[in-house]
Amino acid sequence: MNRLIGTIALIVTLTTTATTADACDTTDSTLYQNSRNATRAAADIVENQPAPVDLDYSLERYNLIRRAYWVNGQREKAVSLPCAIERPLGYIVLFSDSGAIISNFVVDGKVSSLGSYLFSAYDSYNTDKEIPGIDGAYGSNVAGIFFFTIDGKYIEWTGDFLYSDIPFEIDEPVLNINESK
Repeated sequence: MNRLIGTIALIVTLTTTATTADACDTTDSTLYQNSRNATRAAADIVENQPAPVDLDYSLERYNLIRRAYWVNGQREKAVSLPCAIERPLGYIVLFSDSGAIISNFVVDGKVSSLGSYLFSAYDSYNTDKEIPGIDGAYGSNVAGIFFFTIDGKYIEWTGDFLYSDIPFEIDEPVLNINESK
């Protein structure tokens, strides 16, 4: 009797294990197939809508070069840096953590990420080897943005913002930023 119960228990255990393993195989197979399908679909989209290869000038790189001069005390070079294209104007509103409007600016060119760099932070032959930035320093910047105003001022911001190519009407910002004469 004990032998019969033991045999039944063993059969139930093996059946449960086999069923569970089969279910896992099915789930893994389904996940794998979904992943392959998504990768194929994305490849088709990239092929149908390739990245533009006829851009001959980057406002992002222009901003990064200008910032490199600016933050390293060479403001005259930053201000007089020629731009090969007419820079668009943008409009930005900066918000506090509580949602209050701090200020607004007209942006000369574009808003750029503080996380953008002119070249990779890692050696192309050894991705574990960090190389210094253009200023000779290692590490990363805080998360945020930077931009230049139409009168040549440099602004960094780590909070929320709204950016557009249409002007915003802001009557009373919480904080006005005015340069002292």
